[in-house]
Amino acid sequence: MKLSRPIVLVYAAGFLRSLGVGLLGVVLGVYLSRIGFSATRIGFVLASGLAGVALSTALTSVLGDRFGRKRTLLLLTFLTALGGVALATLHSLSGLLPIAFVAMLNGMGTDRSAIFAMEQAILPGLVRDEQRTWTLAWYNVLMDSGGGVGSLAAGIPIFLHHQFGTTILTGYQFVFFGYTALNLVILVLYVLLPAEIEAVARGTSIPSVSPETKRTVHRMAALFGLDSLGGGFLGDALVAYWFFKRFGLVEQTLGLLFFVVRILNALSHLGAAWLSKKIGLVNTMVFTHLPSSLFLICVPLMHSPIGAIAFFLARESLVEMDVPTRQSYVAAVVKPHERTYASGVTNLTRTVAWAISSSAAGAVMQYLAFSAPLVLGGSMKIAYDILLFGKFRKLKPPEEAG
Repeated sequence: MKLSRPIVLVYAAGFLRSLGVGLLGVVLGVYLSRIGFSATRIGFVLASGLAGVALSTALTSVLGDRFGRKRTLLLLTFLTALGGVALATLHSLSGLLPIAFVAMLNGMGTDRSAIFAMEQAILPGLVRDEQRTWTLAWYNVLMDSGGGVGSLAAGIPIFLHHQFGTTILTGYQFVFFGYTALNLVILVLYVLLPAEIEAVARGTSIPSVSPETKRTVHRMAALFGLDSLGGGFLGDALVAYWFFKRFGLVEQTLGLLFFVVRILNALSHLGAAWLSKKIGLVNTMVFTHLPSSLFLICVPLMHSPIGAIAFFLARESLVEMDVPTRQSYVAAVVKPHERTYASGVTNLTRTVAWAISSSAAGAVMQYLAFSAPLVLGGSMKIAYDILLFGKFRKLKPPEEAG
């Protein structure tokens, strides 16, 4: 597949953005714990960031094409860059909560931002239907690879402490300012995007979304919301905190663990694109995602870090196989000019559900049972798989309908 200039720019921006997301996914919960935040307060900060993501995604789904896809990407990236400055300079809950919202801080370890939704709408329009799933698969490979590299950066504060005698909190300041600089580089990449990424030519009105599409998208969004309700209990920041408290794993070890996670996620995207050609998009989504949730429920049952890590990695080798297939399926069952709406609404529902459950995850961990978020999250995801297969197995994308 020949890569056009806009695809390369979107790929590069997605990779770099995931560096920052992967970094925050590992260090945010641990960092907040180090500056004195309880599990409940950590959950509040994560939820505030996701609430900001939700609002920006809602506005993007409705207004993004009218405002302009390129201008939307530039504005959102600039606001994201502010998050690093806030983390480096603010240490109170009252200071961090509003900035986490405005800067759309993401401690989930996986990018589900409005920018992510916009890129999902852009990429399918740059290739043929037969190339759509593979294009999105490689996009997600780069996203997860970036997240893996970002996870390794979690060890920087400890490295600086041992090598140069800086305090650990000073090391975190270097990391967070680096996060801001990274987003400014992404801003430059978006400046270079050509006009062909736009939904319609400048000066042309955008057709409205059909009622049939809205019904289909809303049904999908409801199910994706259930999946993300479970996922909100399983953000990387909270899972890293779980391993940190349960088995005493430090930042360097956690960084290595989540690096391996991202590599497994990346490889699984390519496997998903290949498998979907054999058994279809919906079947690939369901029959890889369901066993991953069973593996997850086994993690807190382990009494040693080796056993828990083994089941966690088994889960991560399968859990992301529904990502490129889901993105491709959403783009396939709507018309090209409806893709920003479909991507925005489905991602919005996922983000809102994430925000709801992540805000409760810390309290559930603190007051119900320390491992309860893992069990609840896995159970909700199993229910999602069963319902998705029942509702959508007969609705085929164009390349499968023939």
